[in-house]
Order: sequence, then C-alpha cells, then structure tokens
Amino acid sequence: MRVHANDGIAESAKAALVEEGFKVTTEAVPQDGLKDYLNKEKVDILLVRSATKVRKELIDACPDLKLIGRGGVGLDNIDVAHAKTKGIEVVNTPAASSISVAELVMAHLFGMMRNLHKANRRMPAEGNTRFKELKKEYEKGSEVRGKTLGVVGFGRIGQWVARYALGAGMKVIYVDNHATVEAITMEVAGHTIRVPVKMVTMAELLAKSDAITMHVPSQKDGQPVIGEAELKQVKPGVVIVNTARGGSVDEDALLKALNEGRVAKAALDVFVGEPAPRPELLAQDNMSLSPHIGAATAEAQFRVGEELVDRIVSWRSSVQVNG
Repeated sequence: MRVHANDGIAESAKAALVEEGFKVTTEAVPQDGLKDYLNKEKVDILLVRSATKVRKELIDACPDLKLIGRGGVGLDNIDVAHAKTKGIEVVNTPAASSISVAELVMAHLFGMMRNLHKANRRMPAEGNTRFKELKKEYEKGSEVRGKTLGVVGFGRIGQWVARYALGAGMKVIYVDNHATVEAITMEVAGHTIRVPVKMVTMAELLAKSDAITMHVPSQKDGQPVIGEAELKQVKPGVVIVNTARGGSVDEDALLKALNEGRVAKAALDVFVGEPAPRPELLAQDNMSLSPHIGAATAEAQFRVGEELVDRIVSWRSSVQVNG
C-alpha cells in the first residue's frame, strides 16, 4: 500500500511503516496539486496534520483513497462524514499531543502573568536605553499560585492542563458537556496522588476564574463557546488562553473586552484566519501569540507517528481479515 504524509511524519514512524511493507512519501504537495498527485501515485493512505485540507471535492476526486489519518486531535480539516460515506476510514491521534499543548498553555500563562510577552518585544529595542523604565513598568506581575484556573473542556488536554496547574499551586474548576471527573491522578516525585477538581456551571466558571483555558472541539453551529455575552460575565482582569480552535473565543468580542480592560490579557495559538491572522489581534499589546504550535514538539510528533503507525497497521489487519 502507498502512504503519503503530506504534512510530514516523524522519521521513526516512516521507518516503521516501511518495515511493515508500506511505500511512504513525505514531500509537501501544494493543496491545488494534491488531487493530481494522489491519483498519479495511486495513494491508498493520506496522512495530514492541520495544514492540508481534505474536503469533499478532494475525496470525490481520489477513488484510490482508503484511509485518511490526522496527526493530531481535531478533524476540522477533514470532511469525515463524507469520507465515511465513501467507505474511507478516518483516524486521528487524540492522546499524542496532550502534554505538549498543556505545556504551551502554561507557558503562555506564566509569561502573561509576568508580562514576558511585552518585555520580550521591547527589551531588544529599548533595554539598553530604558532599562529602569521597563523594569518599573513590568515589575507588578502576579504569581499563578493560589489563582483559580477555569478549564473549558475537560478531555485529555484539559486534564493535562489541570495536572500542570495543580502542580503549580493553582485551584482548578471546569465545565464539560460530557466528562464528569471528580479527581485528577498525578505522578509527583514517583508517587501517585489524586487531587479533587470541581465541575461547575459556565456562569460560575466565568465569575470565579482568574484565568480561563479553552479545550473544546469546533462547534457544530460554528458559534464561539465564549462570545460577547460570556465575556461580560468574566471576573474583571481575567486572563484567557485559547489553544483549541480559532473562534472558540469570539475574536471581535475578545478585542473589545481587552480594549475595555475586562480581560487583562489573552493568549492565542489558533486563529479564525489561519494562516493569516487579522492584524488587529497581532497588534494588540495585551496579547501573547504563537503560530499554532500547540502540538509542535519533538516528543509529540514522535508519539503522533507511533500512534498513526499503530492505527494504520491495525486497520490493514482488519481489512485483510474482513476482506
């Protein structure tokens, strides 16, 4: 079988697939040339991350496709339902990137609490001439210890964020439409402990959280989970982090809340207009920004590769048994 990883794959995963008898290619084919490439090479399995879109038109135009694999959690860039009507299997790697995304959340959170997102922009240009002024401007940071973190969406990533936050001395509350978790299991210095966490209503989370982090899938109606109405209910001075989906927090409403001071700072790793985020967001002084790198660590990509290999080999075995 022919596997094409259009957004790349860890070398260890490529080697494992080759060892299993697959032919693997990894060159990045532009979106507008992907249909011709897949048909010319008779690709059976297409692997993507977030950059490549696998929409209905591409699926219909590539009759040789048998499996689409997403290296990551979200399937927003794949028309999953349509693929399944064509008998095409769709798999993802939900467990592989949880730790990496959670660590990025904490990095943004720590940075914002100490104004590092501002200091890092200004020190190269002004540090030599305005050191004392910058020191005075940024000396009133805050500790995360003792603060309340509200987690919106308490799946794998949300629970890993909770572990890091609890380890840093934060209190954790959460909302989730499906999960009901009473305690988080943590490994601390070789010891396993269970720490209680509390599920609350969205209204309570908004009112009590010093910081809010988003870990939700795309909504079926396309509406933000936190919009203008929710931002009017937040605790004044709240910090918001979104590493989930562009638009999980309404960007217009967020800019307004930042400008009015109801939201003190916000961090975005995902944007509605990717790969061209709106300039107003990029220019906002109280924003900590990253270019959709939540899962972009060597460790996460290694785990993504391992999980994709497992899913592909398992799928092939089931096809052979049933076929």
